[in-house]
Amino acid sequence: MKYSIVIPCFNEEKSINSLIDSCVHLLSKKNIEILFVDNGSTDHTYKTLKKSLKEKKNYQILKIDKNKGYGYGILFGLKHTKGDYIGWTHADLQTDPNDILKAISIIEKNGQNIFVKGLRYGRSFQDNFFTFGMSVLETILFRKLLNDINAQPTMFSRDFYNKFTNPPLDFSLDLYVFYFAHIKKQKIIRFPTYFKKRKFGSSSWNFGFFSKAKFIKRTLQYSFKLKKNSNENSNS
Repeated sequence: MKYSIVIPCFNEEKSINSLIDSCVHLLSKKNIEILFVDNGSTDHTYKTLKKSLKEKKNYQILKIDKNKGYGYGILFGLKHTKGDYIGWTHADLQTDPNDILKAISIIEKNGQNIFVKGLRYGRSFQDNFFTFGMSVLETILFRKLLNDINAQPTMFSRDFYNKFTNPPLDFSLDLYVFYFAHIKKQKIIRFPTYFKKRKFGSSSWNFGFFSKAKFIKRTLQYSFKLKKNSNENSNS
């Protein structure tokens, strides 16, 4: 199994059937496995996954009993991967799962030590403004180009993954891995991914001004912690 993709699902019961339909082409590839992680859902996500995937191949369904964070669900899935190149994307269908094939194509053309990540377009002005502001802050703080940090999919080599040290268990995981790719001198390649409006359910964090403010506060707190740890490690 050369490629493994983790798709964390938190209360995505309504979107599961459409998600599986979108993954049909991926599931037909013998060198790709998809790991669907029920990340502590309180609805029927797990039951719906089992039912929808019954006749499919090249997948795993993993279940976490209690949600411990976005990052925890992804990291839990990564532990169970078998591929030489691994990564993740989202279950909400705002990002097309088939963008994974574009990422794989980039990997196959560029070889080892490569880090591939989407770059979103088609978003609202408000979301673009929010993302731009965060990108500027993170880029200044870390002195690395860290733009559109939460874009998906994200893919990298198993060797890179094996070097992770104390990755965060929340939404800061995207920042940690992106920054870590810079530190470990991975060849970073971004590619455009169309970002759609959510058709089913609602975001677990992005549902208004106050949720964004809370997200910014939490992300900046982790950013300063990550920067401090990075400086200490470089001086030791």
